[in-house]
Amino acid sequence: MADRKRRSASNAASPLGADLYGEIWLAEELSDAVPRRWADYFPGVAIVAIAAAAASFMSEHYGLPVILAGLLIGLALNFVSADDRVKPGFDVCSTSFLRWGIVLLGTQITVMQITDLGLLPFAALVSIMALVIFAGVAAGKAVGQDRYVGLLAGGATAICGASAALAIYAVIGRDRLEQHRFTFTLVGISLASALAMSIYPVLAQMFDFTDRQAGFLMGAAIHDVAQSLGGGFSFSSEAGEVATIVKLTRVALLAPVVALIGIAVGSAQRAGSGIRAKLPFPWFIIAFFVLVAVNSAVTFPEVVRDYGLVASKGLLLFAVIATAMRSRLEELLSEGWRGLVPVFAATLVSFAVSFLFAWQFL
Repeated sequence: MADRKRRSASNAASPLGADLYGEIWLAEELSDAVPRRWADYFPGVAIVAIAAAAASFMSEHYGLPVILAGLLIGLALNFVSADDRVKPGFDVCSTSFLRWGIVLLGTQITVMQITDLGLLPFAALVSIMALVIFAGVAAGKAVGQDRYVGLLAGGATAICGASAALAIYAVIGRDRLEQHRFTFTLVGISLASALAMSIYPVLAQMFDFTDRQAGFLMGAAIHDVAQSLGGGFSFSSEAGEVATIVKLTRVALLAPVVALIGIAVGSAQRAGSGIRAKLPFPWFIIAFFVLVAVNSAVTFPEVVRDYGLVASKGLLLFAVIATAMRSRLEELLSEGWRGLVPVFAATLVSFAVSFLFAWQFL
């Protein structure tokens, strides 16, 4: 304990030692003795892996979105987190696995894909994302939630669902947003994305949307990558291709949006200490940028892209399940309907603005 206090004092004394991106809070529940052997991580990682396999089975055989299945299974197994032996494994899943999952999303994106979208749709997409984030914050304030809940809901809805929520939560920090609130928001995002994938293609057909219009709507308004592409291809192959470009453009904006949120909220430990303490980016966002740049310069082979996507989805699924398992159910149940308002307000704004743009300008 004395060592921890000395480390905290050292961080406070350093201008760049502040916990801007969750490097300290993610380890707060670890014991004083940091695990140094792979065997220490095995129990927790093994339990998460079994839950991930069950979530994948449910997704493949019953059509349930895999992230939502993972969340529900993780919450059902919440009691396991009472055993100290699983905590190191849960920690590594919710930290290292999360970061590398976000980094590997860079294998799917190139600068050329973004330029192929065109200037007007790109400008519209950025505007839609800004409006969605604002809607999440405003709705949160309207029902008595703090701005961090609104930022999390709006940012995750605007970008790419669960993976964006995890990245934004790493920036906000557990000291400013309790884990049960994050988990509750994640459940809402997964539910909204699943509903959107089912409803938006039907609405696009009802309004006689062209493939380009429908593809933009699916890519711009559905949160999760898999659901967004699924909605596009369920309309037509051409719509699916457009949805892929639009959605990957949103994913490419993950890094700058998360970095801007980090600058906006700053450090909980060094609030008001000036812009210099707010500028450093988390390493996984920098690595994401680098991977996108490399992919744009040399274009990764298809096999690298395929395995990169599988690995990214798997790592993020592990992170979601570990986070759900560590959430306290009694606090989660205490959230009530107000906890879902920012998510569904952001979802409605995302759909309305995307629909109007596709209808009038494409």
